Amino acid sequence: MEGLPAVPLDLLVAVLLASVRSAAFLMLAPPFANKAVNGQVKALLSVGLGLAVAERLRDSVPAVEPGALITAVVQQAVVGAVMGAFVALVFAAVQAAGDMLDLFGGFQMASAYDPLMQSQTAVFGKLYTWTSTALLVVSGGHLLILQGFLRSYDVLPLDAGLDTGTVARVFTEGVAQLVISAVQIAAPLIAVLFLTDIGLGLLSRVAPALNVFAMSFPVKILITLTLAGFAFSMLPGVVDDMAGTARETVVRLVTPGPPDTGGAAAPAGGGEGR
Repeated sequence: MEGLPAVPLDLLVAVLLASVRSAAFLMLAPPFANKAVNGQVKALLSVGLGLAVAERLRDSVPAVEPGALITAVVQQAVVGAVMGAFVALVFAAVQAAGDMLDLFGGFQMASAYDPLMQSQTAVFGKLYTWTSTALLVVSGGHLLILQGFLRSYDVLPLDAGLDTGTVARVFTEGVAQLVISAVQIAAPLIAVLFLTDIGLGLLSRVAPALNVFAMSFPVKILITLTLAGFAFSMLPGVVDDMAGTARETVVRLVTPGPPDTGGAAAPAGGGEGR
């Protein structure tokens, strides 16, 4: 049709490949991976991100041939999926902390399948996950995560892939940080429940006639519900730190090199300045 400007082919390919990377990232990275976020919203957002960075990626577009394009699409999908999975790994510490409270507090028997989270979780696991998701959106943490993701296009253009050594190193550090963060978040309440178990054990020695086993469930549930508010007060600072950690994780994934000796702040610490 006459009158319509011609769009360069390399620009279209850049939009396509950048959108594939962002779509794979949004499918796995919180809060966008949540089933409450419509698939059309994710698709439009991924195309919008691709359009935003396509112009500066034109120089790294592969040859416009079927084989090269298929390889590039698969490569960008893998890159985006890996980055999204690592961001999800950072925020998995919150649900892990909630699951630990369910286990020690006696709520694990009330677990049920949650179709939105696509996992078998109990009361505190769901509560911690949904609360952290809400805090992440309200505080603008999702924009911080997208900022780190957009930086990946500058460091890792369309004709490059992830370094396997860097991925393995960041994965090892991420799993270790996941366990440490989950314990840090749930530690105060778990310590109280542990002391409760010790007290009930001593009570069974002092009064053997009492059915301490039957008493332990309501007592621990009552203590968990009573002190849950104190544990909840930690979540805003935790989510703030995790958003910064997620951004740094994405940047470290696409930046081969030795581990950062400075290190990221532990998620259970104070809020990270942005």
